[in-house]
Amino acid sequence: MIRTKPQDWYRVRPLSNGVTWIDEPHIQEFYRCNMWHVRGRDRDMLVDSGMGVVPLRQWVPLVTERALDAVASHTHFDHIGAHHEFSCRLCHEAEAHFLNNPDRAAILADPYVTDEIFTALPPQPYLSSTYAVKAAPATRLLVDGDVIDLGDRHFEVIHTPGHSPGGIALWEAASGILFSGDIVYDGPLIEDTYHANAADYYKSMVRLYDLPLQIVHGGHFASYDRTRHRQIIREWLDEKDLG
Repeated sequence: MIRTKPQDWYRVRPLSNGVTWIDEPHIQEFYRCNMWHVRGRDRDMLVDSGMGVVPLRQWVPLVTERALDAVASHTHFDHIGAHHEFSCRLCHEAEAHFLNNPDRAAILADPYVTDEIFTALPPQPYLSSTYAVKAAPATRLLVDGDVIDLGDRHFEVIHTPGHSPGGIALWEAASGILFSGDIVYDGPLIEDTYHANAADYYKSMVRLYDLPLQIVHGGHFASYDRTRHRQIIREWLDEKDLG
């Protein structure tokens, strides 16, 4: 398999409402984490940081321009790989120990990280067999109802366990934007990780169903509107009720 150049590893796409979509296009879509950069008046926010196989701050200058809160929607390997590059690191208290000690099994690098998840390999000296995430202890622990304040923008923390114990979504009521992490997105949802919980997953989906949102930026796959959001969750809930 060919290797990419570091300058080609990340893709950066500005969206509306001060949101920029950053991802790693040489990872297959199912495994490819969405990173969301949000511009605020006083500081910025980055939701998730990808695999960390190429330095994010070096190759995406956008994330270095201003003070920034690096938020982990949860602590699986594809979402926290570059968190160690930032001085302000936020995650839910239920998963803080994974940021502090991100061993391969705990963050699902085992069994998922193999050469097969890539369409082109990261630059040398990357090896899937020795892939590791650097420790990045949280500087702020989050709980349900907390607010991340960017000055003119305020994101409420919604605890959404189910996919993982400390999964969170971030809700900006003023704009109708929801950053949903991996609890819900427009693609195959993962409900069978070693620390997933079916009852919690159901409760989290019910909680998110009626949010008066305009757009959902998920942890994977493309963003979508409220109609699609309700369709995804309704079909998921109905399947569970019938099952």
